[in-house]
Amino acid sequence: MALPKGFLFDFDGVIVDSFKSHYSAWTSAFKELFNQDIEPFPTSCIGKTPRVISNHFCSTIGKEEHTDALYLLKEKHLNSHFTIPTLLPGIHEITTYLSKENIPYGIASNATKQFLKNSIEHLDLNFKTVFGFEDYEKPKPSPEAYITLAKALGFLEKDFKDIWVFEDSLTGTSAAKQAGMIPIGITTQYSGEELTKAGSVMLFPTVLEAYQYLTS
Repeated sequence: MALPKGFLFDFDGVIVDSFKSHYSAWTSAFKELFNQDIEPFPTSCIGKTPRVISNHFCSTIGKEEHTDALYLLKEKHLNSHFTIPTLLPGIHEITTYLSKENIPYGIASNATKQFLKNSIEHLDLNFKTVFGFEDYEKPKPSPEAYITLAKALGFLEKDFKDIWVFEDSLTGTSAAKQAGMIPIGITTQYSGEELTKAGSVMLFPTVLEAYQYLTS
């Protein structure tokens, strides 16, 4: 099997499980701003940008005009009360393998750049090329995030059809498909059926199984 030319990674749900990190920050920021308890995190917001999520939470109490205030406070809490996310299986293995094979790889996430940097540092991850929410004019589901990352890694548009994109969300899968790349579904958040419908070409429980497939 010929290896793909490059590998692009989403972050939350692919490299780490950061639900507790984000939701605890949303919870404490919401409480500080509104003096109310926040509702449970909706599955419809998985993979969405922080501002979209903020707007959702504000809308539950009819306070949409506070979307930016909640978003900014949540990011402050996320960094000042930083909770190290849980590393998912296979990440060290696949990055070591890709480095050995001289295959370019990087991260394009809808998470903020500071959270990505903090997480990568604390988990000692080998990712040098990393893009976050602030780096795009149009975050996922726009293809801009993955196109930006691919170009930063030195790829031309003609190479996109040979690039794998690891995604756990429907939003990100759509972005990869629109970019003309190969969406690879990681089933940590959505079912294989849902990811396939969104455009995933192959499915794996975690990146570990993808690594085993590539090296078998």
